[in-house]
Amino acid sequence: MRRFLAAVRFLTVLPLPGGEGAAGADLAGSVPYFPVVGILLGAVAGASAWIAARAAVPPLLAGAAIVVLLVAFSGGMHMDGLSDTADGFLGARPREKVLEIMKDSRAGPMGVTAVACVLLVKFASVAALPQTRFPQAVFLMPLAGRCALVVHMALLPYVRKNGVGTIFEGNSTPLQGVRAATIAGLAGWLALGLPGLAAAGLCLAGSVAFAWWCHRRIGGATGDTCGAACEIVETVPAAVLALWPG
Repeated sequence: MRRFLAAVRFLTVLPLPGGEGAAGADLAGSVPYFPVVGILLGAVAGASAWIAARAAVPPLLAGAAIVVLLVAFSGGMHMDGLSDTADGFLGARPREKVLEIMKDSRAGPMGVTAVACVLLVKFASVAALPQTRFPQAVFLMPLAGRCALVVHMALLPYVRKNGVGTIFEGNSTPLQGVRAATIAGLAGWLALGLPGLAAAGLCLAGSVAFAWWCHRRIGGATGDTCGAACEIVETVPAAVLALWPG
């Protein structure tokens, strides 16, 4: 239970009473519970989408509300990682310069552009979802993002000598990545059948492709690239299911 609570504390801004799950050892062992947190966040987001659909909220307004809710879950932490990653990666710079730029807390033009683009695509995709798939697709989004975190950490070594991510070194294994991908695939199938399974498969493909890019650029992962992976892959279920025919 302590490790699950540590995952909740790390991935969300939800206020938890007491000090359970606040120890470093609990956080280090919390990676297997990231998909569970994704399921819980997905349940909240999916229920919100279902209520919006039942209340006949206009699609554009409902889409905006869902996107704001998804960002609010983590207090914008993953968006910050996306911004820093874009500032470092999007340019012809050597590895050490990329890592230096990513460590700068100030947002540059590429970071702002990346955040705007991801939010725009996420909003457009959610707003375009057919009512028959709206709650299920929204449910899959936070789950996909948190599973992507596990896959990202399982595939790549942590490249910084210090930072939050060092606590997970040795605690992120390929087996955990396989489990996270399996959970996402099973959830997609149970939620929407073949379209949901296809969305989960593309989430995995996106996670692997982004991890390959990170390996090419900096030789591994940082806390910022983990956040970027979460935000990018979180967009995939809505985009796929908005485009899926029928």
